Amino acid sequence: MALIPSIFGGRRSNVFFDPFSQDLWDSTFESGLIPFSSNSSHRDTSAFAAVRIDWKETPEAHVFTADLPGLKKDEVKVEVEEDRVLQISGERNKEQEEKTDKWHRLERSSGKFQRRFRLPENAKMEQIKATMENGVLNVTVPKEPENKEVKSIDISG
Repeated sequence: MALIPSIFGGRRSNVFFDPFSQDLWDSTFESGLIPFSSNSSHRDTSAFAAVRIDWKETPEAHVFTADLPGLKKDEVKVEVEEDRVLQISGERNKEQEEKTDKWHRLERSSGKFQRRFRLPENAKMEQIKATMENGVLNVTVPKEPENKEVKSIDISG
């Protein structure tokens, strides 16, 4: 039973649901969300709760910043699909549990995550760069310069 009524395409929800974790963010689409087909490997992606990614646009680039505390760069994948889709995914493994351990709280999440973003037409797909430092992933997607050519028009009359 859902703890919160679903407003995201009829899917059931709970208080830890991330509405963007199984959707493709498209800045050109009016509401921003375009569902993409699920497959068996993607059904577990909501297990890693609250992976938040900021997307800002500067005059030179689109910049994505993700907080991934405790993850190393070899535990994160940044991929680009042919149809201008940036995919950031990874997995945080569950801590080994000893039989003698007595847990009082277990709040840190573990599991897989995946976020997808459709990049705009002006993205330079071949020049994407990613860096990770202190658990913060930065992906920079350079932009094509805007063509601001001014053309004079003769006035007749």
